[in-house]
Amino acid sequence: MGISVTVIGLSFSGMIFEKSTPEETNPEETNLQNDFLITPDVIMPTKVSRPGCDIEDICYIPSKIVVEKGDSVTWLNEDSSFHSVTSGIYGEPTGLFDSGYLDPYEYYTLSFDEIGTYDYYCTLHPWMFAQVIVE
Repeated sequence: MGISVTVIGLSFSGMIFEKSTPEETNPEETNLQNDFLITPDVIMPTKVSRPGCDIEDICYIPSKIVVEKGDSVTWLNEDSSFHSVTSGIYGEPTGLFDSGYLDPYEYYTLSFDEIGTYDYYCTLHPWMFAQVIVE
């Protein structure tokens, strides 16, 4: 089916952050520092582990994302609970992709190489569901 997966976790232990003044900042270094940051396409916001996010359609934001064939989608779990991005609907997984349990602030990236509509859900929270539409 032409899908590739990347899971990235962030850990800030042992990191040293230094404050620099404008005279000390090299624009090339600033760009390099920002290159490692991942901008998510879809987030799992706080408190979606409780029923009710489906009523407001905010379990995954956005709940429907449209991408071009060959594009990747990156999910970020911003909640304090574990979540997953699993293909299919609750009780009927399709087996195309599964992030496994994502820790808080962990990313999951998936490349979609086939046109179609891909339903997905959280295995731990059945009210959480969304779609990726690949054109």
